[in-house]
Amino acid sequence: MGRIPQAFRKVAAQSPVSTLLKAKTSSVLQEEKAPPLVPHLQRKKNFSQKKPFAKNDSAAKTTVPSFFFESANLSDAKSLFNSFISSTTDAPSEPSFYNSILQSFSSVSSVQDSIFFLNHMVKQHPPFCPNRFTYHTLLKQACSSADEQSLSGVHNVLNLMTNSGFPPNQVSTDVAARALCECGREEDAVELVKELSTKNSLPDTYTYNFMVRHLVKKRSVSSANSFINDMKDFGINPDLVTYTIMIDNVCNTKNLREAMRLLRVLSEKGFKPDCYVYNTIMKGYAHLSQGGDVLGVYKRMLDEEVVPDHITYNTLIFGLSKSGRVKDAKKFLQVMTEKGHTPDAITYTSLMNGMCREGDALGALALLGEMERKGCSPNSCTYNTLLLGLCKGRQLNEGVKLYEMMKKCDIKLETGSYGTLLRALCRQGRVAEAYEVFDYAIESKSIPDIAAYSTLESTLKWLKKAREQGLVV
Repeated sequence: MGRIPQAFRKVAAQSPVSTLLKAKTSSVLQEEKAPPLVPHLQRKKNFSQKKPFAKNDSAAKTTVPSFFFESANLSDAKSLFNSFISSTTDAPSEPSFYNSILQSFSSVSSVQDSIFFLNHMVKQHPPFCPNRFTYHTLLKQACSSADEQSLSGVHNVLNLMTNSGFPPNQVSTDVAARALCECGREEDAVELVKELSTKNSLPDTYTYNFMVRHLVKKRSVSSANSFINDMKDFGINPDLVTYTIMIDNVCNTKNLREAMRLLRVLSEKGFKPDCYVYNTIMKGYAHLSQGGDVLGVYKRMLDEEVVPDHITYNTLIFGLSKSGRVKDAKKFLQVMTEKGHTPDAITYTSLMNGMCREGDALGALALLGEMERKGCSPNSCTYNTLLLGLCKGRQLNEGVKLYEMMKKCDIKLETGSYGTLLRALCRQGRVAEAYEVFDYAIESKSIPDIAAYSTLESTLKWLKKAREQGLVV
């Protein structure tokens, strides 16, 4: 629904036209099964330079929206505007006021009706001179129109802009590209950006990188590469941000070979990869448990004289621990401290996880004590990682002690640690304690009730079968 400026309220209250605001019949919208999908109008930053109101300017209050257009009927909107103009002797002169009226109507009307309404406003109130923001309102509406299957409506608005003395510029390109992408029309956005580029409305770096980011996220890397190659014809080349976006995406899809290729291209183009780029690639290798490659990226980072940050060391320790290179991870814990970076809960938890994987759960428990002595507070993930490791490492008594500590601190159990603790207790015939753990999981809302019940049920079934086979007492 479109908001109506405050100045309309008095007129609407005195005029029968106000009843039209609540009319649901519309020649434009044949059916109204649900509220319009466009957002309610909010005061937004003007694309052109905004002229601030003076503190004593009463017109400032008139631009604040107060209620909604509920009818998309063009005649209703014209009548209401006419009533406002005829009954107001001191109508605001600022274009922003009339732009807000147009925005209100455009949020519920068709593009063509919005253009008609704009023409009517100018005709009925000549002091109103549309500016670039006025036409950008129409441009955004045309791009966001859900019933548009082509760019004809967008072209109509662009032609109107040119004929009115406001040919498209970089801001116009940005408005159109973002509006089209927001409603899933990426192909149209690419087509329009290239078309506007031929008419000297080249996208700036922000719009260009927005398109690249949106294409790799919503479409594919190949579509982004095609866009990048096409824009080279207009003299627009990828920058450091562009390559970072691409590297981040291919790392998330575990295509590390492509990430390293892009890293080489980045260097060949004269760009120096920053810490974020290296951290992103290291993270990709870390999740694949490729500790050697993580270390290789780190060494290359040093060779390029890029200074590692806190995230670098956390990623390095995580990757080495996950790939079974705990000794190397411990060395970098020391290096991290020497370089002035304080290990945090993520650092210690990553190392504990690696130690537990190697069967050194007691060593991980000792690391917990060291962590606390150094003033670093464990988090829920730390406790659950350690509890899981102790139970799997057949250190149940220590695990139960840790569990009791977690209860006192109201720390919730995670699904993995909960199930492992239940099975470890039942394996030793400590069924009553297993039920108590189940009760705590339910009361603390650690995991969904169904998951808690099913885990307990399957564990008890296993226990019964194991007893029948003489595997447990």
